[in-house]
Amino acid sequence: MSTAIVVGGGPNGLAAAVTLAQHGVDVTVLEAADEVGGGTRSSEAILPGLVHDDCSAIHPMAIGSPFLSGLDTDRYGLQWRWPQVDCAHPLDDGSAGVLYQSVEQTAVGLGRDGGRWRRLFGRPVARFDALNTDIMGPLLRLPQHPLTLARFGAPTALPASALGRWFATAQARALFIGVAAHAFRPLHYPMTSAIGLGILTAGHRHGWAVAAGGSQAIATAMAAALTDLGGTIETGVRVESESQLPPADVTLFDLAPESVARILGDRLPHRVARAYRRFRRGPGAFKVDFAVEDGVPWTNAEARLAGTVHVAGTHRELAATERDVHAGRMPERPFVLVGQQYLADPQRSVGNVHPVWTYAHVPNGYTGDATAAIIAQIERFAPGFRDRIVGFTVRSTSEMSVYNPNFVGGDIMTGAKDIRQLTFGPRITLSPYSTGIRGTYICSAATPPGPGAHGMCGANAARLALKHLSR
Repeated sequence: MSTAIVVGGGPNGLAAAVTLAQHGVDVTVLEAADEVGGGTRSSEAILPGLVHDDCSAIHPMAIGSPFLSGLDTDRYGLQWRWPQVDCAHPLDDGSAGVLYQSVEQTAVGLGRDGGRWRRLFGRPVARFDALNTDIMGPLLRLPQHPLTLARFGAPTALPASALGRWFATAQARALFIGVAAHAFRPLHYPMTSAIGLGILTAGHRHGWAVAAGGSQAIATAMAAALTDLGGTIETGVRVESESQLPPADVTLFDLAPESVARILGDRLPHRVARAYRRFRRGPGAFKVDFAVEDGVPWTNAEARLAGTVHVAGTHRELAATERDVHAGRMPERPFVLVGQQYLADPQRSVGNVHPVWTYAHVPNGYTGDATAAIIAQIERFAPGFRDRIVGFTVRSTSEMSVYNPNFVGGDIMTGAKDIRQLTFGPRITLSPYSTGIRGTYICSAATPPGPGAHGMCGANAARLALKHLSR
């Protein structure tokens, strides 16, 4: 029987391990933390029974993931829940851009921009299941559905700010730009539309779902599937050098490129080691979880029903904020993402006290305290919010990288998603999972298709490892 070691038990490491085990490989996962999950862990950080997601929270890309779709998730306790409204982007006049799972319902709410929204998303959503097989792998390969991918891919090359100007209303522009800003990139840069269009199309197909009981349920289901297949998980094992690794036919790293370079040392080809060490980092996330009595009193009614609320003001204000963050300047009014997962999954609450998940975009390695700025931004669109706060807990950029070493400087995307790294991953190559060492692969969110709980970076790398084993 072939053997494999997977270093790192985040969703990609677990997906790689499960994929290998499904093909008869004897797999061991080595995880540095006391529990697996990486960015999909959950905790009760403020009150007993009040469940907060530690990082990854809303999962439009995971629910339709080819890897998770092929796993009997119900058997392993993973169930999805949906809010009434997927996302709202409130404005100062009390209105909002409102996103529903239905393209038609969203279009109706956007008034005179409804036709434009239908034209942009109607066809890709109808063909998303076929399209997904192409966008959830390396970009530079022969696609299975070239015409469908070409129709979808044309607008992804545009800067988000340029595509956003296609809409006439402030609400539609803010809604689109707010989702595109998930890329943590200045919105006038080319290809910043790509992540926004991907998230929106996936969301219209499958919804902005949450995992019942917390995102930890995703990792727990993967771990249970691996155990059923005979795999082994060892927690509390921090790998610092190659000498710590047991012998194996293949080794996969669900780690940031810098960590892989440090562990493999001189074994890495020089050009690969140089690329990994020069891997470019994106801005950071400053996270604050709140316990809020009676929920957030949003002025906009749809925001009170939304699983996700983008707190940023107009599209112009958001674009200026992202430019500042990218330049290393902390904005006075940062882009704040608010998660109200309890609306879809009430078991996360304790009575009328609800968990509210937030983080702000900040410069990488930001050393200040963004808590007051986050509260002020929410208060701007929900007067009285601060009076409802029962408690809160903070995870700064430095604490974020302690929680998950892949998140250097608070970079929860595991690398800047600029054109080069979005296309190729950590180095320029047609094989982004290969390290240049036979039988050794990288499968973290630094590789295509990038961050999320979908597990596809791991599954793609594992399939490459299986080809090596078959030879």
